[in-house]
Amino acid sequence: MTDRQLAMKDFLARSGWGGATVAPLPGDASTRRYARLTMGGRKAMLMDQPQGAEAPTAPSDASEEQRRALGYNALARLAGADCARFGAAAAWLRGQGLAAPDIYAADHAQGFVILEDLGDALFANVLADGGDEEELYKAAVEVLAKIHASDAPASLASGKPLFAYDQAALVAETDLLPEWFLPLALGRKATGAEVEEHRKLWRAALAGIGNGRRVFVHRDYHAENLLWLPQREGAQRVGLIDFQDAVAGSPAYDLISLTKDARRTVSPELAEVATQHYLAAMAAQDMALDQEAFRHEVSVMAAQRTVKILGIFARLYKRDGKPRYLAFLPRLWTYLDRDLAHPALAELRAWYDRVIPQDKRALEIK
Repeated sequence: MTDRQLAMKDFLARSGWGGATVAPLPGDASTRRYARLTMGGRKAMLMDQPQGAEAPTAPSDASEEQRRALGYNALARLAGADCARFGAAAAWLRGQGLAAPDIYAADHAQGFVILEDLGDALFANVLADGGDEEELYKAAVEVLAKIHASDAPASLASGKPLFAYDQAALVAETDLLPEWFLPLALGRKATGAEVEEHRKLWRAALAGIGNGRRVFVHRDYHAENLLWLPQREGAQRVGLIDFQDAVAGSPAYDLISLTKDARRTVSPELAEVATQHYLAAMAAQDMALDQEAFRHEVSVMAAQRTVKILGIFARLYKRDGKPRYLAFLPRLWTYLDRDLAHPALAELRAWYDRVIPQDKRALEIK
């Protein structure tokens, strides 16, 4: 038995789950691992987040230079191995009347958390089994409207600050494409000039984006992180997980996470239904949005997120040996082509067309 396994066994015993059956679940793109606990008639989920597995974060008042010196996690405002942030975000979401899992026990120093088991009915699974797309997506955007009824809190429970999803973080995320995707596509590293031009174009595109009202941003709000709980009512029908990287940012971000899902195709028609339903829900709570400005922000944030994910999926393949993520690339380029059609992104579209030709965008496993 490894030291980590012994530490887990001790934590379970101290938490009253020493006699539980532990059934590991399939891994995802992170260093976190999950297992289902069952003991008698009780069930729960175990989060196992090895400490020191990811780079450190930075204080909320750290400068861009200080964050850059600490590495990507600090610059991009990621939680890293800080599993206490998950519990703090969960408490805040539950305080808004939403179905985030309750936390039963935690050892943040070692990176173990026992949390409420919300089941297996991920939106992705329900939809694959013939679930009603419009019903689920409308329910999901109603949750977003409920979250966006209030401004982002300065801090979450347990004194954890909710970091600003600022331009430094957004641009750092777009840097992942020239760093990881471009070498795989072209067989060479990006030149310094290419990296700088790409970064300059993104800074210009993001100017003014997210400078308005900021809300709690889940940051990974899509069909594999939402659970369908039809036995509940209202916003409680949508279970929320994987929100430890939450930030304070644009109301557009989680909407495009949902409607430009990297792992399943969301048609333009369904995306428009969801967007209209979100706008109507916001108006119904006396928070109507300027539609032209909002749709501009949606296009820019959608393109930014897709560029980030292209870089992340290339990194997962090259660095982490996870080739399955390459299968999602054609869908992502389809999304990106649509979003880059916005006039405000014309120069970025020209950069991608010039630097990464169409025939280089679907990577083959090598």
